Amino acid sequence: MRNLLIWLLTPLALATVVGMIMLYPWGKPAPKSAVQQGTPVQASITATATGPCLANGQVQVGAQADPDQKPCLTVDLTMTSGPGNGKQLKLTVPIEPSTPRFSSGDAVVLAYNGGDASDPSSFQLVDFQRGTPLVLLAALFAVAVLVLGRWQGLAALVALVLSFMVIVLFVLPAILAGENPLVVAIAGAGAIMFVALYMTHGLSARTSVAVLGTLVSLALIGVLSAIFSATASLTGLDDATSTLIGSLGHGIDARGLLLAGVVIGALGVLDDVTITQTSAVWELRRANPSLGWRELYRSGLRIGRDHVGSAVNTLVMAYAGAALPVLLYSSISGVGLGALLGSEDIASEIIRTLAGSVGIVAAVPVTTVLAALIAAREPIDHLVSPTNTPSSHQ
Repeated sequence: MRNLLIWLLTPLALATVVGMIMLYPWGKPAPKSAVQQGTPVQASITATATGPCLANGQVQVGAQADPDQKPCLTVDLTMTSGPGNGKQLKLTVPIEPSTPRFSSGDAVVLAYNGGDASDPSSFQLVDFQRGTPLVLLAALFAVAVLVLGRWQGLAALVALVLSFMVIVLFVLPAILAGENPLVVAIAGAGAIMFVALYMTHGLSARTSVAVLGTLVSLALIGVLSAIFSATASLTGLDDATSTLIGSLGHGIDARGLLLAGVVIGALGVLDDVTITQTSAVWELRRANPSLGWRELYRSGLRIGRDHVGSAVNTLVMAYAGAALPVLLYSSISGVGLGALLGSEDIASEIIRTLAGSVGIVAAVPVTTVLAALIAAREPIDHLVSPTNTPSSHQ
């Protein structure tokens, strides 16, 4: 059975590598945005004030705005990078419902259009600087993983970095170069799966079963997503995709981009399900070496039924959380429930969720039966539990 795993996974791994080589935009320059967004520079806010906007572009600081006047915010800044580094600048920002609340001491990002660095019209206030809190949270996450997981936690962090590199260095450039997003996502997901699972859990029959179960489930998710997105006439043209197409200045397969998101989004939950099922079957066999593959399958499936409910709920809540602004906007639009569920944005999230959930449900019996067949034929001394040292991986 180990040889069968090798015969099945080796061509799949080779196909993943060959696919990535063929899809990568070798020698092609990265596409530039057709929309000029300016060069980001950093600044620090030293003072703010509000008042009605005047016709000459000034702000009547401290005055009450008339009903026909729009309120504005003046922001005094000190440039901390870029061509105006060290210079003082005053910008006027119209106050809209979507305008962030800026205050003295905030570190912000400006867009510089290349003009005179002493002219306020050369800059636009676009965002906050968030580097420090993000780095601190990432460090806290890494420490937590290392404290609990030790060597296996370190391997998981390395695998996470490599997975992110696959997305940034392969998936994004290939899609931007015009390749089919779904095909790119499948190749990228395959690479992430091989790297993450084998690096985190070691080269073993147990991990190979999880890899195979994940592959089968990913294929099912891709097929279901493609069929039902076409049947439901989903275009994939949400606000973010429309903005991307406008920035690129050329077409992109919006529906393929939707399907690519489904495949990559479901990968993390699938990894969890398949590894858990495989480990459960291995431990059942180790605890009772007399169990045959049928008994292992039935016992493992009972464990899987408990796990699949929480896994599906995790996926549903993740998609619902990401789509919360869309859900809120749709709920106040005054349309009926049927029209609401059938709208492009909501229907896309429903298909993402249901296709991913079907794949998760299918992963349980598929992975469990594969694990039972392999574990039932494994020598007892190959069924040791993994420890926190790299040398323990079989």
